[in-house]
Amino acid sequence: MTFKHKYLFLVVLASVMIGSVFGQAAGGSFEETMYSDGKINVVIAVIAGAFVLITIYLISLDRKLKKIEERENRGSK
Repeated sequence: MTFKHKYLFLVVLASVMIGSVFGQAAGGSFEETMYSDGKINVVIAVIAGAFVLITIYLISLDRKLKKIEERENRGSK
């Protein structure tokens, strides 16, 4: 990761953390708020999307590493 990507990640992380502090509603539990507003579906969708993207990234990374290993093995023979 370049410095630019790290900086962008930190800015996004900080803004999410600040937004969660100021965005909390008064009264009621967390579960009641998420279920009553229908936001739990959004949370589940975001987590599922992140999981799918990470899985796709890891699979593509594995394929690239296999190609590099095959190239290395052919070169050493």
